[in-house]
Amino acid sequence: MMNHCGPAFRPTACAGPFEMNFQQLRSVREAARCGFNLTEVAAMLHTSQPGVSRQIRELEEELGVEIFARAGKRLTGLTPPGDALLPIVERLLLEADNLRRVGKDFKASEQGRLSIAATHSQARYALPQVVRDFRVLFPQVSLHLHQGSPSQVAQMLLSGEADIGVATEALAGYDALLTLPCYRWTHSIVVPPEHPLLAHTGPITLEQLACYPIITYELGYTGRAHIDEAFAREGITPDIVLSAMDADVIKTYVELGMGVGIVASVAVDAERDRHLRLIDAGHLFEVNLTRLGLRRGAWLRGYAYSFIESFVPTLTRAVVEQAMQAPAGSLHLS
Repeated sequence: MMNHCGPAFRPTACAGPFEMNFQQLRSVREAARCGFNLTEVAAMLHTSQPGVSRQIRELEEELGVEIFARAGKRLTGLTPPGDALLPIVERLLLEADNLRRVGKDFKASEQGRLSIAATHSQARYALPQVVRDFRVLFPQVSLHLHQGSPSQVAQMLLSGEADIGVATEALAGYDALLTLPCYRWTHSIVVPPEHPLLAHTGPITLEQLACYPIITYELGYTGRAHIDEAFAREGITPDIVLSAMDADVIKTYVELGMGVGIVASVAVDAERDRHLRLIDAGHLFEVNLTRLGLRRGAWLRGYAYSFIESFVPTLTRAVVEQAMQAPAGSLHLS
Protein backbone atom coordinates (compact mmCIF):
# COMPACT_ATOMS: atom_id res chain seq x y z
CA MET A 1 0.00 0.00 0.00
CA MET A 2 1.24 3.47 -0.82
CA ASN A 3 2.09 5.88 1.98
CA HIS A 4 0.18 9.15 1.43
CA CYS A 5 3.22 11.37 2.00
CA GLY A 6 5.86 8.84 1.05
CA PRO A 7 8.50 9.18 -1.68
CA ALA A 8 6.20 7.72 -4.38
CA PHE A 9 4.21 10.95 -4.35
CA ARG A 10 4.78 14.34 -5.85
CA PRO A 11 5.68 16.93 -3.22
CA THR A 12 2.47 18.83 -3.93
CA ALA A 13 0.26 15.81 -3.40
CA CYS A 14 0.16 16.25 0.37
CA ALA A 15 -0.42 19.95 0.60
CA GLY A 16 -1.70 21.00 -2.82
CA PRO A 17 -5.29 21.18 -4.04
CA PHE A 18 -7.25 18.08 -5.01
CA GLU A 19 -6.84 17.92 -8.81
CA MET A 20 -8.93 14.90 -9.82
CA ASN A 21 -10.25 15.19 -13.39
CA PHE A 22 -12.64 13.25 -15.57
CA GLN A 23 -9.89 11.85 -17.78
CA GLN A 24 -8.38 10.17 -14.74
CA LEU A 25 -11.77 8.72 -13.84
CA ARG A 26 -12.36 7.48 -17.39
CA SER A 27 -8.93 5.83 -17.40
CA VAL A 28 -9.78 3.94 -14.22
CA ARG A 29 -13.24 2.93 -15.43
CA GLU A 30 -12.06 1.72 -18.84
CA ALA A 31 -9.12 -0.16 -17.31
CA ALA A 32 -11.59 -2.18 -15.26
CA ARG A 33 -13.92 -2.66 -18.24
CA CYS A 34 -11.13 -3.72 -20.61
CA GLY A 35 -9.76 -6.41 -18.31
CA PHE A 36 -6.83 -4.17 -17.23
CA ASN A 37 -5.42 -4.08 -20.77
CA LEU A 38 -4.02 -0.56 -21.12
CA THR A 39 -3.54 -0.91 -24.87
CA GLU A 40 -7.31 -1.37 -25.25
CA VAL A 41 -7.97 1.48 -22.82
CA ALA A 42 -5.74 3.82 -24.81
CA ALA A 43 -7.59 2.94 -28.02
CA MET A 44 -10.93 3.45 -26.30
CA LEU A 45 -9.95 6.88 -24.99
CA HIS A 46 -8.03 7.93 -28.14
CA THR A 47 -4.81 8.48 -26.26
CA SER A 48 -1.51 6.69 -25.61
CA GLN A 49 -0.81 3.86 -23.20
CA PRO A 50 1.73 5.94 -21.23
CA GLY A 51 -0.91 8.67 -21.01
CA VAL A 52 -3.41 6.23 -19.49
CA SER A 53 -0.82 4.96 -17.00
CA ARG A 54 0.00 8.53 -16.02
CA GLN A 55 -3.67 9.43 -15.47
CA ILE A 56 -4.16 6.40 -13.24
CA ARG A 57 -0.98 7.05 -11.25
CA GLU A 58 -1.86 10.70 -10.73
CA LEU A 59 -5.28 9.79 -9.36
CA GLU A 60 -3.76 7.15 -7.07
CA GLU A 61 -1.29 9.74 -5.77
CA GLU A 62 -4.03 12.27 -5.11
CA LEU A 63 -6.20 9.71 -3.31
CA GLY A 64 -3.29 8.17 -1.43
CA VAL A 65 -4.15 4.58 -2.31
CA GLU A 66 -3.34 2.11 -5.06
CA ILE A 67 -6.44 1.41 -7.14
CA PHE A 68 -4.88 -1.39 -9.19
CA ALA A 69 -2.67 -4.33 -8.30
CA ARG A 70 0.39 -4.61 -10.54
CA ALA A 71 2.96 -7.07 -11.79
CA GLY A 72 5.74 -4.79 -12.94
CA LYS A 73 4.07 -2.21 -15.17
CA ARG A 74 1.13 -4.48 -15.98
CA LEU A 75 -2.21 -4.08 -14.20
CA THR A 76 -3.49 -7.39 -12.83
CA GLY A 77 -6.65 -6.44 -10.96
CA LEU A 78 -8.30 -4.12 -8.48
CA THR A 79 -6.99 -3.67 -4.95
CA PRO A 80 -9.51 -3.58 -2.05
CA PRO A 81 -9.52 0.25 -2.19
CA GLY A 82 -10.02 -0.06 -5.95
CA ASP A 83 -13.04 -2.28 -5.42
CA ALA A 84 -14.52 0.36 -3.14
CA LEU A 85 -13.66 3.28 -5.43
CA LEU A 86 -14.81 1.87 -8.76
CA PRO A 87 -18.58 2.20 -8.09
CA ILE A 88 -18.00 5.82 -7.05
CA VAL A 89 -16.03 6.49 -10.23
CA GLU A 90 -18.89 4.97 -12.26
CA ARG A 91 -21.45 7.20 -10.49
CA LEU A 92 -19.38 10.35 -10.96
CA LEU A 93 -19.02 9.74 -14.68
CA LEU A 94 -22.70 8.86 -14.98
CA GLU A 95 -23.71 12.11 -13.27
CA ALA A 96 -21.31 14.08 -15.48
CA ASP A 97 -23.03 12.58 -18.50
CA ASN A 98 -26.40 13.41 -16.92
CA LEU A 99 -25.33 17.05 -16.60
CA ARG A 100 -24.62 17.21 -20.30
CA ARG A 101 -27.91 15.54 -21.15
CA VAL A 102 -29.93 17.90 -18.96
CA GLY A 103 -28.34 20.89 -20.62
CA LYS A 104 -29.03 19.52 -24.09
CA ASP A 105 -32.60 18.64 -23.13
CA PHE A 106 -33.37 22.26 -22.32
CA LYS A 107 -31.25 23.79 -25.06
CA ALA A 108 -32.31 21.54 -27.94
CA SER A 109 -35.16 19.30 -26.82
CA GLU A 110 -35.74 17.71 -30.24
CA GLN A 111 -32.13 17.24 -31.29
CA GLY A 112 -29.60 14.68 -30.18
CA ARG A 113 -28.87 10.97 -30.22
CA LEU A 114 -30.82 7.93 -29.06
CA SER A 115 -29.24 4.48 -28.88
CA ILE A 116 -31.40 1.35 -28.72
CA ALA A 117 -30.00 -2.13 -28.05
CA ALA A 118 -32.19 -5.11 -28.88
CA THR A 119 -32.05 -8.76 -29.77
CA HIS A 120 -32.61 -9.72 -33.40
CA SER A 121 -36.20 -10.82 -32.81
CA GLN A 122 -37.09 -7.50 -31.17
CA ALA A 123 -35.28 -5.41 -33.80
CA ARG A 124 -36.80 -7.38 -36.67
CA TYR A 125 -40.38 -7.88 -35.48
CA ALA A 126 -41.28 -5.67 -32.50
CA LEU A 127 -39.52 -2.35 -33.14
CA PRO A 128 -39.86 -1.39 -36.85
CA GLN A 129 -43.14 0.52 -36.53
CA VAL A 130 -41.94 2.26 -33.37
CA VAL A 131 -38.69 3.30 -35.08
CA ARG A 132 -40.59 4.54 -38.13
CA ASP A 133 -43.01 6.63 -36.03
CA PHE A 134 -40.15 8.03 -33.95
CA ARG A 135 -38.29 9.20 -37.05
CA VAL A 136 -41.40 11.09 -38.16
CA LEU A 137 -41.81 12.79 -34.78
CA PHE A 138 -38.11 13.50 -34.17
CA PRO A 139 -36.36 13.84 -37.53
CA GLN A 140 -33.40 15.68 -35.96
CA VAL A 141 -32.60 12.89 -33.52
CA SER A 142 -29.91 10.48 -34.68
CA LEU A 143 -31.28 7.01 -33.94
CA HIS A 144 -28.85 4.10 -33.52
CA LEU A 145 -30.12 0.51 -33.35
CA HIS A 146 -27.66 -2.10 -32.03
CA GLN A 147 -28.36 -5.83 -32.17
CA GLY A 148 -26.89 -8.40 -29.83
CA SER A 149 -27.55 -11.30 -27.51
CA PRO A 150 -29.55 -10.61 -24.34
CA SER A 151 -26.34 -10.42 -22.29
CA GLN A 152 -24.78 -8.08 -24.86
CA VAL A 153 -27.86 -5.84 -24.67
CA ALA A 154 -27.42 -5.71 -20.88
CA GLN A 155 -23.72 -4.85 -21.21
CA MET A 156 -24.46 -2.06 -23.70
CA LEU A 157 -26.84 -0.55 -21.18
CA LEU A 158 -24.38 -0.90 -18.31
CA SER A 159 -21.56 0.69 -20.30
CA GLY A 160 -23.71 3.60 -21.47
CA GLU A 161 -23.43 2.57 -25.12
CA ALA A 162 -27.20 2.15 -25.22
CA ASP A 163 -29.93 4.30 -23.64
CA ILE A 164 -32.73 1.72 -23.94
CA GLY A 165 -32.54 -2.06 -24.16
CA VAL A 166 -35.17 -4.57 -25.27
CA ALA A 167 -34.82 -8.31 -24.66
CA THR A 168 -36.60 -11.27 -23.13
CA GLU A 169 -33.70 -12.82 -21.20
CA ALA A 170 -30.86 -11.44 -19.05
CA LEU A 171 -31.98 -7.86 -18.35
CA ALA A 172 -33.65 -8.64 -15.03
CA GLY A 173 -30.43 -10.15 -13.67
CA TYR A 174 -28.59 -6.86 -13.06
CA ASP A 175 -29.23 -4.62 -10.04
CA ALA A 176 -27.82 -1.64 -11.94
CA LEU A 177 -30.59 -1.96 -14.53
CA LEU A 178 -34.23 -1.07 -14.20
CA THR A 179 -36.41 -3.50 -16.17
CA LEU A 180 -40.01 -2.82 -17.11
CA PRO A 181 -42.49 -5.24 -18.72
CA CYS A 182 -43.28 -4.73 -22.42
CA TYR A 183 -45.46 -7.59 -23.64
CA ARG A 184 -46.04 -11.31 -23.22
CA TRP A 185 -45.73 -13.83 -26.00
CA THR A 186 -45.77 -17.56 -26.70
CA HIS A 187 -43.97 -19.93 -29.05
CA SER A 188 -45.27 -21.39 -32.31
CA ILE A 189 -44.29 -24.42 -34.35
CA VAL A 190 -43.47 -23.85 -38.02
CA VAL A 191 -43.45 -26.69 -40.55
CA PRO A 192 -43.42 -27.07 -44.33
CA PRO A 193 -46.78 -27.66 -46.10
CA GLU A 194 -48.04 -31.26 -45.92
CA HIS A 195 -46.00 -31.98 -42.80
CA PRO A 196 -47.47 -34.93 -40.78
CA LEU A 197 -48.01 -32.71 -37.72
CA LEU A 198 -50.63 -30.78 -39.67
CA ALA A 199 -52.78 -33.92 -39.90
CA HIS A 200 -53.23 -34.16 -36.13
CA THR A 201 -56.58 -33.15 -34.71
CA GLY A 202 -56.50 -31.28 -31.42
CA PRO A 203 -53.54 -29.65 -29.71
CA ILE A 204 -50.07 -31.02 -30.49
CA THR A 205 -48.34 -32.78 -27.58
CA LEU A 206 -44.65 -32.70 -26.67
CA GLU A 207 -44.45 -36.42 -27.42
CA GLN A 208 -45.74 -35.84 -30.96
CA LEU A 209 -43.37 -32.89 -31.45
CA ALA A 210 -40.38 -34.89 -30.23
CA CYS A 211 -40.89 -37.44 -33.01
CA TYR A 212 -39.25 -35.00 -35.42
CA PRO A 213 -35.87 -33.19 -35.59
CA ILE A 214 -36.22 -29.75 -34.01
CA ILE A 215 -34.69 -26.43 -35.01
CA THR A 216 -34.94 -23.65 -32.46
CA TYR A 217 -33.09 -20.87 -30.64
CA GLU A 218 -29.68 -21.10 -29.04
CA LEU A 219 -29.45 -21.25 -25.26
CA GLY A 220 -30.07 -17.83 -23.75
CA TYR A 221 -32.19 -16.57 -26.66
CA THR A 222 -35.90 -15.93 -27.11
CA GLY A 223 -37.38 -18.23 -24.50
CA ARG A 224 -35.16 -21.25 -25.18
CA ALA A 225 -35.02 -21.97 -21.45
CA HIS A 226 -38.80 -22.46 -21.36
CA ILE A 227 -38.58 -24.91 -24.27
CA ASP A 228 -35.94 -27.00 -22.51
CA GLU A 229 -37.83 -26.88 -19.21
CA ALA A 230 -41.04 -28.16 -20.82
CA PHE A 231 -39.33 -31.20 -22.35
CA ALA A 232 -37.39 -31.88 -19.14
CA ARG A 233 -40.59 -31.90 -17.06
CA GLU A 234 -41.96 -34.66 -19.28
CA GLY A 235 -38.70 -36.60 -19.27
CA ILE A 236 -38.30 -36.15 -23.04
CA THR A 237 -34.99 -35.50 -24.77
CA PRO A 238 -35.76 -33.70 -28.04
CA ASP A 239 -33.55 -34.12 -31.10
CA ILE A 240 -32.40 -30.52 -31.58
CA VAL A 241 -30.48 -30.73 -34.83
CA LEU A 242 -29.80 -27.02 -35.23
CA SER A 243 -29.96 -23.94 -33.03
CA ALA A 244 -29.73 -20.32 -34.15
CA MET A 245 -29.87 -16.82 -32.72
CA ASP A 246 -32.84 -15.57 -34.72
CA ALA A 247 -36.11 -16.81 -36.17
CA ASP A 248 -35.29 -16.01 -39.80
CA VAL A 249 -32.42 -18.51 -39.78
CA ILE A 250 -34.60 -21.14 -38.08
CA LYS A 251 -37.36 -20.73 -40.68
CA THR A 252 -34.89 -20.91 -43.55
CA TYR A 253 -33.72 -24.37 -42.47
CA VAL A 254 -37.28 -25.52 -41.85
CA GLU A 255 -38.02 -24.58 -45.46
CA LEU A 256 -35.10 -26.79 -46.49
CA GLY A 257 -36.75 -29.73 -44.74
CA MET A 258 -34.18 -30.14 -41.98
CA GLY A 259 -36.70 -30.24 -39.17
CA VAL A 260 -39.60 -28.68 -37.29
CA GLY A 261 -39.08 -25.11 -36.09
CA ILE A 262 -39.99 -23.63 -32.72
CA VAL A 263 -40.02 -19.84 -32.89
CA ALA A 264 -41.54 -16.87 -31.09
CA SER A 265 -45.09 -16.34 -32.32
CA VAL A 266 -44.28 -12.65 -32.88
CA ALA A 267 -41.57 -13.72 -35.33
CA VAL A 268 -43.99 -15.15 -37.87
CA ASP A 269 -44.63 -12.90 -40.86
CA ALA A 270 -47.53 -13.89 -43.12
CA GLU A 271 -45.85 -12.52 -46.26
CA ARG A 272 -42.31 -13.72 -45.54
CA ASP A 273 -43.48 -17.13 -44.30
CA ARG A 274 -46.11 -17.98 -46.92
CA HIS A 275 -44.22 -21.23 -47.69
CA LEU A 276 -44.57 -22.41 -44.09
CA ARG A 277 -47.48 -23.49 -41.91
CA LEU A 278 -48.02 -22.38 -38.34
CA ILE A 279 -49.11 -24.53 -35.37
CA ASP A 280 -49.90 -22.92 -32.01
CA ALA A 281 -47.59 -24.04 -29.18
CA GLY A 282 -48.85 -21.70 -26.48
CA HIS A 283 -50.08 -24.67 -24.44
CA LEU A 284 -46.72 -26.46 -24.56
CA PHE A 285 -44.28 -23.85 -23.28
CA GLU A 286 -44.40 -21.21 -20.56
CA VAL A 287 -45.43 -17.67 -21.55
CA ASN A 288 -42.47 -15.32 -22.07
CA LEU A 289 -42.11 -11.69 -21.02
CA THR A 290 -40.14 -9.19 -23.08
CA ARG A 291 -38.65 -6.41 -20.96
CA LEU A 292 -37.38 -2.91 -21.52
CA GLY A 293 -34.14 -2.07 -19.71
CA LEU A 294 -32.71 1.25 -18.55
CA ARG A 295 -29.57 2.04 -16.58
CA ARG A 296 -30.49 3.20 -13.10
CA GLY A 297 -29.49 6.77 -12.40
CA ALA A 298 -29.16 7.73 -16.08
CA TRP A 299 -30.88 10.89 -17.30
CA LEU A 300 -33.16 10.23 -20.26
CA ARG A 301 -33.81 12.90 -22.85
CA GLY A 302 -37.45 13.82 -23.41
CA TYR A 303 -37.56 12.07 -26.78
CA ALA A 304 -36.39 8.83 -25.12
CA TYR A 305 -39.57 8.81 -23.05
CA SER A 306 -41.56 9.33 -26.25
CA PHE A 307 -39.87 6.29 -27.81
CA ILE A 308 -40.65 4.16 -24.75
CA GLU A 309 -44.31 5.20 -24.64
CA SER A 310 -44.71 4.58 -28.38
CA PHE A 311 -43.41 1.04 -27.84
CA VAL A 312 -45.35 0.37 -24.62
CA PRO A 313 -48.23 2.86 -24.17
CA THR A 314 -48.60 2.03 -20.46
CA LEU A 315 -44.98 3.11 -19.81
CA THR A 316 -45.62 6.84 -19.68
CA ARG A 317 -42.93 9.27 -18.61
CA ALA A 318 -44.50 9.51 -15.14
CA VAL A 319 -44.49 5.72 -14.74
CA VAL A 320 -40.87 5.37 -15.89
CA GLU A 321 -39.61 8.25 -13.74
CA GLN A 322 -41.33 6.81 -10.69
CA ALA A 323 -39.78 3.42 -11.38
CA MET A 324 -36.31 4.99 -11.85
CA GLN A 325 -36.57 6.62 -8.42
CA ALA A 326 -37.59 3.42 -6.64
CA PRO A 327 -34.82 1.39 -4.92
CA ALA A 328 -33.61 -1.70 -6.77
CA GLY A 329 -35.81 -4.70 -5.99
CA SER A 330 -38.74 -2.65 -4.70
CA LEU A 331 -40.66 -2.47 -7.99
CA HIS A 332 -42.91 -5.32 -9.08
CA LEU A 333 -44.48 -4.61 -12.45
CA SER A 334 -45.71 -7.55 -14.53
